Amino acid sequence: MILPSEPTATGSRPQEPGRGWSADHLRLHRHLRAHPNLLPLGAPLLVAVSGGQDSMALIGLLHDLRRRHEWSLHLWHGDHGWRPEATAQAAALALWAAGRGLPLLGERADPPPQGEDAARRWRYGRLADAARSLGCTHVVTGHTADDRAETVLLHLARGSHRRGPSSLRASRPLAESPGAPRLCRPLLPFSRGDTLRICRQQHLPIWEDASNGDPRFSRNRVRTEVLPVLESLHPGAARRIAAQAERLAEEEDALDELIQLAVAALALSPASDGREQLNRASLAALNRANRRRLLHSWLRRRLGRPLNATVLDDLVARLEAGGSPGRLALPGGWRLEWNRGTMVLMGPDHTDG
Repeated sequence: MILPSEPTATGSRPQEPGRGWSADHLRLHRHLRAHPNLLPLGAPLLVAVSGGQDSMALIGLLHDLRRRHEWSLHLWHGDHGWRPEATAQAAALALWAAGRGLPLLGERADPPPQGEDAARRWRYGRLADAARSLGCTHVVTGHTADDRAETVLLHLARGSHRRGPSSLRASRPLAESPGAPRLCRPLLPFSRGDTLRICRQQHLPIWEDASNGDPRFSRNRVRTEVLPVLESLHPGAARRIAAQAERLAEEEDALDELIQLAVAALALSPASDGREQLNRASLAALNRANRRRLLHSWLRRRLGRPLNATVLDDLVARLEAGGSPGRLALPGGWRLEWNRGTMVLMGPDHTDG
């Protein structure tokens, strides 16, 4: 269903800086000028558009700013196959985009992904493939400060590593492969209230997704049950939580540089078969927090994913000084083994000889 938009105070759409730009256009423009690598000048952009208020506000602002920033815009819409009305909504969105001269690529998952994590993996995988085929260097999504606050709360509830609450960053590689497009989130300084207002002021249609209210999805429950309570107790809570996540991200990046120097100091010469080794005795001599951080960084970079916090805590405890030899199975078929002096990481292709 397309929601009616409310009229603006002026009844006109902003086109050029200084000539009718709204405060929101100027806000995003200044944010991008302050972070020139986020959406670089002249970059070909692939914009993920669900039809909801956040993505519609995003494309509305980018469409108006595109000449100023010399972008070329392509749209991508993904249908998870969860809702019977999604096909009609995708067709209406395609018609709207065509009317504005915006090319749109629509894709439908077959079979439908099972659960939020599977849906996210499908969506980002298809976006990466589409960006490569279209020659787009940056994939842009409409995540806001509210989305970041929800992510922080979910990571805290799961007991994730400190890197979890600092996630949903403004920019990151969309895939691990070299030359992968970057995933960019220019609306993180904006709230969900901001995007609704932008849609109304710009007369942008909104297609409601009924699944956004489905309590079976954990993020929906945080959005409808948890954040409203925090906002009632401390107005502006989502914005402050998102700002704290940004500060954590900056601290993580700074600490990561120091961690890599420390890991290099602990590294031993590779084994004869190329397996990576660390000095267990030197690692065990560090305090528990540093030992945990070094292991987390070392393993995450090699496995391509972070270890579960509970598994990481158990590993740190087992590697106490003077502890006995042991082994641990890791995700993706990797294996970690250690004796009193050395730790050895074995990949999924390694076989004991």
